[in-house]
Amino acid sequence: MAEGVDVSVLRCAGLSRSFGALKAVDGVDLTVAPGARHALIGPNGAGKSTMFSLVTGTMRADAGTVALAGRDVTAMSEVRRCRLGMSQTLQHASLFASMTAAETVAVALQRHDGSTISFLPRRQTAVRERAEELLADVGLAGRGAVVAGSLAHGERKQLEVALALACRPTLLLLDEPAAGMSPAERARLVELLGGLPAGVTVLFVEHDLDLVFALADAVTVLHLGRVLLSGSPDEVRASDAVREAYLGTGHREELFGS
Repeated sequence: MAEGVDVSVLRCAGLSRSFGALKAVDGVDLTVAPGARHALIGPNGAGKSTMFSLVTGTMRADAGTVALAGRDVTAMSEVRRCRLGMSQTLQHASLFASMTAAETVAVALQRHDGSTISFLPRRQTAVRERAEELLADVGLAGRGAVVAGSLAHGERKQLEVALALACRPTLLLLDEPAAGMSPAERARLVELLGGLPAGVTVLFVEHDLDLVFALADAVTVLHLGRVLLSGSPDEVRASDAVREAYLGTGHREELFGS
């Protein structure tokens, strides 16, 4: 490998965003390696949501850069970043509740391809087959004919992942994917995300720290808008600084054990 070549999927340098006198994100550096399952965590008010928005392009940074696979995307729109391989699910993503699961994924596939909905039988068949493949990939095999609004909460979360995968991402961004899930649904989510192809790198924001340590192979901890620590799950568990940051948040036992 040539010296100085950036092989990271995502590299953020000096990202900052303020709201008046509040520095929500303050000079954050973040590197996500290819194939990683990288968690972004921190106590309430740490800057996780703002950082996530700066990465996805839904919010502009006051300073700093965002690079996707070595390409500077700082000035690019959310849509343009998606075209280049950055796809996301949202904490409260809205689905087309009256459409079936397969129809919803088919629409996402055709929108990503930049094509209008086709009525040509061959095109319809190809899109339908790909939609069914994606549903199977996320654990929804045989559920394609079910109306999206009738799916269970955990299944809707799975469908959101299928929609994100329809964009053929190299970087999949998940905002609190386990929000509102039962323990059984969270276990299925860990299995789902852990089983994604190695070519799909995952960066996720999550409050469920059991899920974080079950899934992540790298963790970045934010505190007061800055990176407190970035390392392996074991390094994060062993950190006195991280322990101190979580004191009084109600997560101490959840993070470090009783």
